[in-house]
Amino acid sequence: MNRVYNFSAGPSMLPLPVLEKAASELVSYGDAGMSVMEMSHRSPAFEEIITSAESLLRQVMNIPDNYKVLFLQGGASTQFAAVPLNLMTTGKADYVLSGQFSTKAFKEAAKYGDVVAAASSKDDNFTHVPTVDRSSFRPDASYVHICFNNTIYGTKYPYIPDTGDIPLVADMSSCILSEPVDVSKFGLIYAGAQKNMAPAGVTVVIVREDLIGNARPETPAMLDYKLMADNGSMYNTPPCWSIYMAKLVYEWILSIGGLEEMKRRNEKKAALLYDYLDSQDYYIAPVEKSSRSMMNVTFVTGVEELDKKFPGEAKAAGLTNLKGHRSVGGMRASIYNAMPYEGVEALVAFMKDFAEKNPK
Repeated sequence: MNRVYNFSAGPSMLPLPVLEKAASELVSYGDAGMSVMEMSHRSPAFEEIITSAESLLRQVMNIPDNYKVLFLQGGASTQFAAVPLNLMTTGKADYVLSGQFSTKAFKEAAKYGDVVAAASSKDDNFTHVPTVDRSSFRPDASYVHICFNNTIYGTKYPYIPDTGDIPLVADMSSCILSEPVDVSKFGLIYAGAQKNMAPAGVTVVIVREDLIGNARPETPAMLDYKLMADNGSMYNTPPCWSIYMAKLVYEWILSIGGLEEMKRRNEKKAALLYDYLDSQDYYIAPVEKSSRSMMNVTFVTGVEELDKKFPGEAKAAGLTNLKGHRSVGGMRASIYNAMPYEGVEALVAFMKDFAEKNPK
């Protein structure tokens, strides 16, 4: 088996035990005599899968009973519209801009009401997340929106913003399941699955029950949280395979010790890479230390030709998808849950070798 260390920002690598389990059930799931990709979403077999997936996610994240868990489609980007259509009851919403995706969400929400940027780190090239408190937000805002981890820029909130009585909405696409999080401090959490949870195709929404049922009249049925909740995420045919894979990932996380153990592993991996970056001067880590992401580590050499050369040589060494996002450049190592410690060790060893062979 010729598997590489895949540092892609998404779709990203999945845990090997999950892939092996899925492979063993690919042709026939249990005694169904067919693949999950072939079965009816109304069949008892799939109803058991989606019910189990929700139950397992509730267990993994310790989700309170007064929250709905939805398995939706359209990626996190669809939630940029779904959130204001469902939650902007006062016609106002406040957004904190910390990168590309929070900015996209802000621009989409502006189509539906009075939306303001309560804070932004754009002037600092998004090298840190803004510091905000209750005074940063309008008291009549329907909600406050943040992107908890910024995939492109390699930043993460080191704190959960205090929004008082205003519901806090968080895009957690690139950090969900990486560590424990107090769900009760959020009104709504959404996450595309393709970074830490499952193959692309399913988007998880965790929403407090009192926040649903107020969708604007023009809200498309597929974006109405109450309609989706009332139909158990099966108003239409759901992304069955991705939900099944998410179920396997939840089982895997529980099998290793849950999110506390996941956090320990992720901190160990991130520390190895950041400690190396901080110990030398060949590579530059642009993100402020207080805002560093455990999931996405960005760095540059400061020499454009070397930055272009690095990903290709890394790929030849079995380390793939290390090119930084086109809007930022440089390199980015996405070290999600499924990346083993050995993968980061191999990356650091390559970085040292590259620096020796390519003096500036």
